[in-house]
Amino acid sequence: MTKPVLFCVDDDPEVLSAVERDLRMYYRNNYKIVTASSGGEGLEALSILKQRNNAIALFLVDQRMPGMTGTQFLEKALALYPDAKKVLLTAYADTEAAIVSINKIGLDHYLMKPWDPPEVKFFPVLNDLLFDWQSEVRPPYDGIRIAGSRWSHGSYAIREFLSGNNIPYQWVDIEQDEPVRELIQPLSDNLKKLPVVLFPDGSTLTDPSHLELAQKLGIQTIAQKPFYDLVVIGAGPAGLANAVYGASEGLKTLIIERSSPGGQAGTSSKIENYLGFPAGVSGADLALRAVAQARRFGAELLTAQEAVSFRREDPYRVITLSDGAEISCYAIVFATGMSVRKLEVPGAADLEGLGVFYGAALSEAATYRNKDICIVGGANSAGQGAVFFSRYARSVTILIRAAEGLKAAMSQYLIDRIETTPNIRVISSVEVSSVEGNGFLEKVNIRNVQTNEITALEMSAMFIFIGAAPHANMCEGFIALDDKGFIVTGSDLPRTAGKISGWTLDRDPYLFETNVPGVFGVGDVRSGANRRVATAVGEGSAAIYMVHRYLSTV
Repeated sequence: MTKPVLFCVDDDPEVLSAVERDLRMYYRNNYKIVTASSGGEGLEALSILKQRNNAIALFLVDQRMPGMTGTQFLEKALALYPDAKKVLLTAYADTEAAIVSINKIGLDHYLMKPWDPPEVKFFPVLNDLLFDWQSEVRPPYDGIRIAGSRWSHGSYAIREFLSGNNIPYQWVDIEQDEPVRELIQPLSDNLKKLPVVLFPDGSTLTDPSHLELAQKLGIQTIAQKPFYDLVVIGAGPAGLANAVYGASEGLKTLIIERSSPGGQAGTSSKIENYLGFPAGVSGADLALRAVAQARRFGAELLTAQEAVSFRREDPYRVITLSDGAEISCYAIVFATGMSVRKLEVPGAADLEGLGVFYGAALSEAATYRNKDICIVGGANSAGQGAVFFSRYARSVTILIRAAEGLKAAMSQYLIDRIETTPNIRVISSVEVSSVEGNGFLEKVNIRNVQTNEITALEMSAMFIFIGAAPHANMCEGFIALDDKGFIVTGSDLPRTAGKISGWTLDRDPYLFETNVPGVFGVGDVRSGANRRVATAVGEGSAAIYMVHRYLSTV
């Protein structure tokens, strides 16, 4: 933890030097000593310390200074550090000013110059004040802070990225923290660009891309090798399982993930039917364990990178990333999963990230404490989201189109859980017709699919789980997709006159192999997959056998 600061301001160089000497002699092991020769210089230094989130335990300030008195300085300083102890250095003639300060700013003490010997007149005073400060004030968080607005889509995206990558941070809502709001104004184009990410070293990033943030944090974004045996696209359950087995069996393996490990499963608050976890396991925890396992076997993981195009240069496959880098390999496994389908109703696009969210958005749970929220969808992911948010929200309303309610698509264990949770209600036979809000979600309008009756629900947030679309756009023109955009593999590949388009080998494609030899598809992105975590893990694991068979021929 960063040492708290003792901050001293005096325009007399000799006095300032003497104060600094005495402070360092006695307090250097437990406190950082910062000095300034004027009030203006002091305020500039305070701004930097605030940006770094350093704690200030005590101000020791000369009263009589040109340009700004000690009292005037302390008035401005206390706006940033209201809990710091305040000591004024005065001469005999300044005692009246000290008395004014006591009444005006709550001065804790004033010291007459000189204070020799310091062991009698200086240190005992500071010791008492510092003891009081330590007992009253909690040390500030000294990690990454995100300063933004909860009504900023960029703020939401950065929080989700950090959460998904298991990186701790502190969220600072500038609408509720005026000092931080003022601090970031010049950094954010007068609050037009949000969020501002503040790092412990004092550096900042304004509205960064995921790639920029990952590079700043030291997350691997560049491949360490020019060539790999196997490149896995996507770090969901299928991709991570594939990488674990590939790397453990000696393949030089690279995983490319555009956001954070776990995929859709990573947003699940608790998966209760996954083998080996009788108490359930969160999707994020499962992903974290899998990443550690893959790395243990030597696999590399690139984060905040996206594969945007591919080409075939037999026997090699070449992948182009979003930053223009190229990676060559023998085999590719697509495990890109699915993206939550967008809700195509008036107002939804404008309010995305401003109360309208896709998936669980676990980082937003605390934001909606004691608020009314709704869940759109009736499958397991919706049920898991509802149970999770019920711990925070005042009420959770599940909106489902099916007349039979949750039984249409949800596992019984989740239905039982929902029925016994008092602040969850289910409305069946309805669909969202529109959403409304001025800068943020305020109202969700629902239509009864049987009567067409419209009902308005006042909601602070809406989390959408209405199915998903395959994330396979980057594969178009490279490998075969079905009419819904899923990757077609193995015996499901269409034939014309007995031949598979694009296939160049004498043998038939293996079980998870596409129409391009050495390119495979597993998990939710594969045509015919049953959308279960266990199945995705099984496909990713089994596909390595097919990869080995292919590699034996190149």
